[in-house]
Amino acid sequence: MSENQTAKVVGLDVGSECIKAVVMNEDRAVLGRSVTPARGHFQACIEEALRGAIDESGVDREDLSGCCATGFGASCAPKTAMVLPETTCHALAAYAHSHSAMTLIDIGARDPRVIAVDEKGGRIENRSVRRCAVGAASFLNYTARHLDVHPTRLQELAIAADGHASVTSYCSVFASTEVLERLREGRSCEEIAQGAIRSVAERIAEIGGFDAPLWVTGGIAEYFPGVVKVLSELVFLPVEVVPNPLYAGAYGAALKALEGATS
Repeated sequence: MSENQTAKVVGLDVGSECIKAVVMNEDRAVLGRSVTPARGHFQACIEEALRGAIDESGVDREDLSGCCATGFGASCAPKTAMVLPETTCHALAAYAHSHSAMTLIDIGARDPRVIAVDEKGGRIENRSVRRCAVGAASFLNYTARHLDVHPTRLQELAIAADGHASVTSYCSVFASTEVLERLREGRSCEEIAQGAIRSVAERIAEIGGFDAPLWVTGGIAEYFPGVVKVLSELVFLPVEVVPNPLYAGAYGAALKALEGATS
């Protein structure tokens, strides 16, 4: 890198539902970002997301001085990429906004986690939902399909509900069956949508260990903010959402890549 050239890096979050890419400069400014659904081979989706973020940033690919990947499919990232755990990258992203120790709740597509973050932004420990309760995003997408709405409209339905239909199982498979049972009983789409959102919040609340301040990252917080609202009610604490929570993993990965590029 020449003396007048600033470092530019890319962070990748290769999730089970979508792949996110963030291009960042030395000042931690996001120059470009992109998201693409996960379908087919992860390598092709990574390339699509990467190309979208680079195109938006206006940076030449050869000028990128570092890459870090995280997420379920991080092992499919380019061989030159550093690979880090999701909990580490989400902690870095949240700390960049809060600058304090916190309890971080990563409400991602696959397995929501509660992460203890120290006063330097390091991950101390993390706890996840029961194994049978993974797949929160898939469950919400399943619910939307049976309510005949786009997933992004599930939140609108839930807001319009006067109450909620009971969807009590912590198991994603059994909860999906309960959605069908509530439909057979004639419960309204609005009540079922609210019940499904409450079900996901209850799975997260069961993890426990919530000490203020509470911050949230992850795609579910972006697309289904009702989950965060119900969660706050269940744990009796206010919950702050990191800006652009869908991109938090990729943002944290980019921060780590920048650290390596400028050290």
